[in-house]
Amino acid sequence: MPTSSNRSPVPGPGPAVSAEWLAANQGRPGLVVLDGSWYLPGSGRDPAREFEERRIPGARFFDVDACSDPAADLPHTIPPPDHFRKCAEAAGVSDTSAVIVYDGSGVNLSAARVWWTFRYFGHGNAAVLDGGLKHWIAAGHPTESGPSLRTLEAPAPFTPRPRPRLIRTAADVLASIGAAQTQLVDMRPAGRFAGTEPEPRAGLRSGHVPGSRNVPYTDLVDPRTGLAIDDRALARLLARAGIDPARQLVGTCGSGTSACAFAWRMACAGHGNVAIYDGSWSEWGSREDLPVDAGPPAVID
Repeated sequence: MPTSSNRSPVPGPGPAVSAEWLAANQGRPGLVVLDGSWYLPGSGRDPAREFEERRIPGARFFDVDACSDPAADLPHTIPPPDHFRKCAEAAGVSDTSAVIVYDGSGVNLSAARVWWTFRYFGHGNAAVLDGGLKHWIAAGHPTESGPSLRTLEAPAPFTPRPRPRLIRTAADVLASIGAAQTQLVDMRPAGRFAGTEPEPRAGLRSGHVPGSRNVPYTDLVDPRTGLAIDDRALARLLARAGIDPARQLVGTCGSGTSACAFAWRMACAGHGNVAIYDGSWSEWGSREDLPVDAGPPAVID
């Protein structure tokens, strides 16, 4: 592996990098690799334990739950800036770092949430490793195990610069129902969207926000490889779902995680203005004062 002494600083990689790119750039100064794995309740998977069992060499674990708002009643909501600053600096991320995030889901599930959170806080030099750990291993690249040992680094600050235009509240979503210029895109599986399958979190109503469109997050990847679908396949997927990329798109899901996979894939295709309804169905489905529809998406002209 190349050492940092003979490599130049890492340029901004864009929203996505390949396993080949990461393998070629490991060890360059300022490159921080984060394992942002997180799994749905009831999955039986422990991301911290899996990180110790197998990870990309030099990676650091980024705890999605611990780096969300500790005072919020909802999961995975954006934390206060100072809380995220501490999380970023604890992971060795500074204002000058290039951040590469991956997860172990095989479908780019939670890595995009970490990417989007850094982006929300104004850090543009972040990317998702397409295909994550599964593709890294399939490509023949090495892994390591055991407790993660960090190289001592000179302290360097991370400065949060929130970008409010990338986030939406329940009030924003309610006001946008029926608005011609906005579309809400729900990334939950079709059965949960239609209200025919239960939510994994207890106490939530079934269904979806009226007028929203449905693109299950797993449809954003090629099931054979776990890599993101190409731009042509994405365009066909959006057209079938009745989604117009020219409109203001707002991603939602169960808890604000897989919605970020949509924001990430759209950013890869040149549509970097997708916002996230951070409360997602964990909030909307728990409030009796908010309207709910069931069944497949309504036809929208």
